[in-house]
Amino acid sequence: MEQTPAQPTDTISTTADAPTQRPIVAIVCGGDSSEHDVSLRSAKGIDSFLDHDRYETYVVEITGLTWEAHLPDGSRATVSRDDFAFTLPSGRRVKPDFAYITIHGTPGENGILQGYFDLMRLPYSTSGVLVEAMTFNKFTLNQYLKGFGVSVAESLVVRRGNEDLVTDDEILQHIGLPCFVKPNAGGSSFGVSKVKTLDELRPAIHAAMRESDEVMVEAFMPGTELTCGCYKVAGKSVVFPVTEVVSHNEFFDYRAKYNNESDEITPARIPDELRDRVQAITSTIYDILGCSGLIRIDYIVTSAEGADGTPRQRINMLEINTTPGMTATSFIPQQVRAAGLDIKDVLADIIDDKL
Repeated sequence: MEQTPAQPTDTISTTADAPTQRPIVAIVCGGDSSEHDVSLRSAKGIDSFLDHDRYETYVVEITGLTWEAHLPDGSRATVSRDDFAFTLPSGRRVKPDFAYITIHGTPGENGILQGYFDLMRLPYSTSGVLVEAMTFNKFTLNQYLKGFGVSVAESLVVRRGNEDLVTDDEILQHIGLPCFVKPNAGGSSFGVSKVKTLDELRPAIHAAMRESDEVMVEAFMPGTELTCGCYKVAGKSVVFPVTEVVSHNEFFDYRAKYNNESDEITPARIPDELRDRVQAITSTIYDILGCSGLIRIDYIVTSAEGADGTPRQRINMLEINTTPGMTATSFIPQQVRAAGLDIKDVLADIIDDKL
């Protein structure tokens, strides 16, 4: 379906002080998690993908209470939290028409920033407050989606200050070893450990608590790791080709993600029937949650026995990324290219759908 071009706004933007009526897009990055610098790289990627003949773009970096717009001359301007506007050196006031959120972690991936933009009446690229808060909390998300028949790993939560309420024996009985210990409310790049022995368990929990006040202890599932992106706008539903992830390390950790210590194969080397099931589940989960914008869902495919006793591959959801990485080599751009699409058009779909 053809997308209707965004209508000009009353706000005038000025890259190089040249007046224009193009919609102003703030690419919001940074944040307060360990993935701050990863977010800056995603912002650079998004800025390079966007059609600058169609949109006026500024990168806005948020770090705690320091909010700054990166200006074309290399300087920075303070962004007012009253109206999310900033002033150029020429004296022109710039107020964005749209926020493209690419913060990995708090406050851009857990609903906090979405609530602020709702108050500002400023449209943004991601899902709303409830969906962001739920998908950011891994344990809550898993328990919710289990009610819809989505397969997930068994897990327990350990909370700061109440670490002794979940004993080692309980973890061994319900989760077993090996297991994964990860921040429950946070990304999956920092503070994640694969625990093989009981002696490693508590140190791993303490390491994860440096990233989150809650830690999820999750059963290990051997299998093939896959990831699949999706977005839906008015009149269009797009599920991207599936990517197969083969880590060179113990698991898909920070080094595997960002230091080229993994093989990312798009499209995945899987049977068509399995590919179709992964894509169908991705689309269904998107609709169950009422997502908006681009998401990416990670899976582990394990072998299971069907009701008739025949072997069947089980698709287990690992987590949902509502602000997925957006560098040139990230999963979503890879999948967009494999689908024969242009990332510029994908981003325009998302922005124009909200304007």
